[in-house]
Amino acid sequence: MNQTLSLDVASASDPPVPMSRVHALPLLRRLGRPLQALLFPLALLLLWALAARQGWIAPQVLPAPEAVAATLWDLLHSGELLDNLWISAQRVFWGFAAGASAGLLLGVGMGLSPRFKDYVHPLFKAFSQVPVLGWLPLLMLLVGIDEALKIILVAKAAAVPVALNTSQGMAHVPARYVEVARVFGFTRWQLLRRVVFPAAAAPIWNGLRLGFTNAWLALVVVELLASSEGLGFMIVYGRQLFQLDVVMAAVIVVGAVGFVLDRLLGLIEARLLRWRRAAF
Repeated sequence: MNQTLSLDVASASDPPVPMSRVHALPLLRRLGRPLQALLFPLALLLLWALAARQGWIAPQVLPAPEAVAATLWDLLHSGELLDNLWISAQRVFWGFAAGASAGLLLGVGMGLSPRFKDYVHPLFKAFSQVPVLGWLPLLMLLVGIDEALKIILVAKAAAVPVALNTSQGMAHVPARYVEVARVFGFTRWQLLRRVVFPAAAAPIWNGLRLGFTNAWLALVVVELLASSEGLGFMIVYGRQLFQLDVVMAAVIVVGAVGFVLDRLLGLIEARLLRWRRAAF
């Protein structure tokens, strides 16, 4: 009893925790993971700056970070960077739109009809195993090296993950959902609209997100090999002139744009599928 009283007295005599510190704790927890994610990039940046300053690598091979930043600002101020970025954005938009549409139709067909899947899936699987660059020589002979080539290859890169995820998502809808819908007398269209598509929404969106990532990567690769405009062309042009600062600046923009687009799609996914978290 005396021990308990002494503990109570001791705890009562401790100084109170400031309210500002109490309110700051949740903020620190929320900022903890983003700050941790920045540690590795910052360490690489410091190592890059140290290597350039100490002369461990020749400036012609690895320019200093401040030189790349100056080049990036010059490209942005002159409008060259924005012009090439706009061209690449248009290509990836039209290619992704075509590929995602074809992938959705193909995935829905394979997910709903086992017979259709038996006919189409083997050929589609073989088609998907050939990488984007494997189709480049054939398509260059068929359509040339104009915009059609870029859009077709970007569409191929986007269509494969969209079709596969859509097919798997619709094929793995829990049977109990369908049974309950039939008990309520749903028509086939009501079953698709109210049960199948909502249940498969997460895999379908994951396919779209992965398809967009593949489309962006495929576009840059195609522009590296067969283009006179775009971010990929900037990388090749800088390498040909041995302007590594231009190459590094273009690479940074490609990575930053891809990261921002992926985060944006993640935010859209969280908003569209928030009802799933509420349900579970």
